[in-house]
Amino acid sequence: MTAAALATEAEAVVSAPHGRRASPIAYLVAAVCIAVIAIMGAPMALSFLASIKTPADASAAPPRYLPQALSFGNYDKVIHYEAGLATYLANSAFVAFLTIAACIVLAAPAGYGLARFAIRGKEIAFLVLLAPIMIPYQAILTPLYLDFAKVGLVNSHVGLAIVHTILQLPFSIYLMRNSFEAIPREIEEAAMIDGCSAWRRLLHVFLPLAVPAIVTVALFAFINSWNEFLAALIFMSREASFTVPILLVSVRIGRHGAVDWGALQASVIISIIPCLAVYLALQRYYISGLISGAVK
Repeated sequence: MTAAALATEAEAVVSAPHGRRASPIAYLVAAVCIAVIAIMGAPMALSFLASIKTPADASAAPPRYLPQALSFGNYDKVIHYEAGLATYLANSAFVAFLTIAACIVLAAPAGYGLARFAIRGKEIAFLVLLAPIMIPYQAILTPLYLDFAKVGLVNSHVGLAIVHTILQLPFSIYLMRNSFEAIPREIEEAAMIDGCSAWRRLLHVFLPLAVPAIVTVALFAFINSWNEFLAALIFMSREASFTVPILLVSVRIGRHGAVDWGALQASVIISIIPCLAVYLALQRYYISGLISGAVK
């Protein structure tokens, strides 16, 4: 049973008229949905509880799941850590914005050409474009670092955004191509009769109709760029250039090398908030774009 079907059954239970009993299956589906929500939400709830513990509670053995006393010192430590939380958030947001822009600008024309033009060998070209998905991206970071060092892109947010774009672009092209293929041919033919060139058809016909797919590409690019750690660790060595994932690793170091669990969980909660906010704002487009673009 798909997630959409589960949601439909759950809505039926909630919206069932008072005079009519819902079926046992509907109650079962609602119970399963509640259980899934509880299981998925439990780590976040425990992480938040850990972030407001005192150092003694956070390091207690056996662990105490509920704080004995509330303390927001962990958040204060994260906010004022080294260069400051605002610097790390700004760095991550800038890199993510550049990644989103590059993915959309490159994936939209590529997907349009692969979906709408009779190009000899385009299926082979499409497979070649998708091939990097099958290669662990860790394998290409060292060659990229050596090349970027020659052109001065190490310790550069633009360079890091290029790396993130390289990692995200194959999936973005795949999504945009399938989304453009789902648009009826009659719409394109009507635009051609009106005298629209290929670029005008892309800009004024296809892109407005593919807004859900574009939002999906942007959301995937944002989340992957925001959470990417290894490339940021390799390409960035200046404190003021670090992104949020590097902050998570750095702030966890407590006294005498021990792990500061409270500060670590506080930084985790802070790093989740932008992703959660973006997803909640765009989820309507994201779901429709993922279904229309990724499933033919």
